[in-house]
Amino acid sequence: MRSADLTIHDVAFGGKGVARDGGKAVFIPFTVDGERITARITREKKQFAEAELIEVLEPSPHRVVATCPYFGRCGGCSYQHIDYAHQLELKQKQVEQAMRRIARLSEPPMRAIVSSPLPYSYRNRITVHAENGVVGFFRRDVHQLMDIAECPISMPEVNAALAQVRATRPADGHYTLRAHSGPRVFAQTNDAVADAMADYISSLLTGEEELLIDAFCGAGFFTKRLAAKFQRVIGIDWDRFAIDAARKDARPNETYIAGDVATELVGAIDLNRPRAVGSTAPTSVTLIVDPPAVGLSAEMRRAILDSSPRTMIYVSCNPPTLARDLAELQSRFSVVSITPFDMFPQTAEIEVIVHLQAAQAR
Repeated sequence: MRSADLTIHDVAFGGKGVARDGGKAVFIPFTVDGERITARITREKKQFAEAELIEVLEPSPHRVVATCPYFGRCGGCSYQHIDYAHQLELKQKQVEQAMRRIARLSEPPMRAIVSSPLPYSYRNRITVHAENGVVGFFRRDVHQLMDIAECPISMPEVNAALAQVRATRPADGHYTLRAHSGPRVFAQTNDAVADAMADYISSLLTGEEELLIDAFCGAGFFTKRLAAKFQRVIGIDWDRFAIDAARKDARPNETYIAGDVATELVGAIDLNRPRAVGSTAPTSVTLIVDPPAVGLSAEMRRAILDSSPRTMIYVSCNPPTLARDLAELQSRFSVVSITPFDMFPQTAEIEVIVHLQAAQAR
C-alpha cells in the first residue's frame, strides 16, 4: 500500500471525500471538501481507488470534533466530523448531482433541503446486537461487534432502553429499542422530520383530487393524514402486520390492501378505469410511492406510466435509484419540484420528495 498527499474536491453520496490521483478518482472517508490530506491507498482499480485517512494537512473550516466517542469505528455515522450547516449543503449538492447525472435533468427544480430540528438525539429507534456479553453495533467495514454504552444520535428514551438491555446481560441476538410504544411495523426514524414531510406533501395537494393510492403505505403514516382531502384512499403494502395496524382505525373512505405492491397497484389502477361508455371513474388520481432503497421495480414503473395519475409524489431514501426511476418517468410526467429532507443527521442518508404531474396536466 502506498501513501499520497491529496486535495479533497468533493464529498460523494455515501459520505466519502473525493480526490484525484493521476487522473483517477480516490475515495477517502472522514474527509471534507477543500482539505489537504495524506492518505493510504488501500484498494486500487482501473477507474478509481479507495484510501484511508492518515493525516489532515490543511483542515476545512467546516471540520469539527465528533461528539460520539465511537465515531470512525462504528458503522453508523459518516459526518460527525463536519458542522451541521455544511452537512446540509453537501446533501443538497449530492441530490442535485444525481438528478443531473442519472435523471438527465439539465436544470433540476431543486428546493432547499429541510433540516432536522435536532442534529443529535433524534432517532426514535435503534437495533443493537448482543454476542458473548457484548451489546452494541458492528464496526465499520468489519463484522466485529463493538460494545456501545450510548448512541448520541438516539433519543434519551432509546438510550435508557439500551442501558436496561446492557444491565440484563441479554442472550445473543438482535434487540430493537424504541422511544415509542405501538405496533412493531416500519415507521420513520426522525419524528420531527417525518411530520415535516407529511405537512409538505399535504401542501402540494390542491384538494381537487378524488382518489389517493399510497403504495408502500406501511401503517398509513401519509394516507391517514391526507384522507380528508380525498373521496377515497387506498393504501397498499406487503407487510400484513402494518396493514392490520392501518385497518384498526380506518375511516369509511380508507381501504388498505396487503400483498405484492406492484400487483396490487396495477389492480387498483385497473379497478378505477372506466369499463364502458357512460361509466364513471375518478377523473383525478394522486399516487404516492415510498419504495425501499432499491426504488421502483420495472413492473411498477410500467404500471405508473400506463396509468399516468394526475399527480405523483415520490418519496425516496436513495437519490441514485430515485434518479434512475425519474429518467424513465419523465416520458409521461413533468418534474415539478425536488426537495431533500435531512431525516438522518450525521449520516450519509438522504430522504427526498419529488412532486410530479402528468405532462398533459401542466
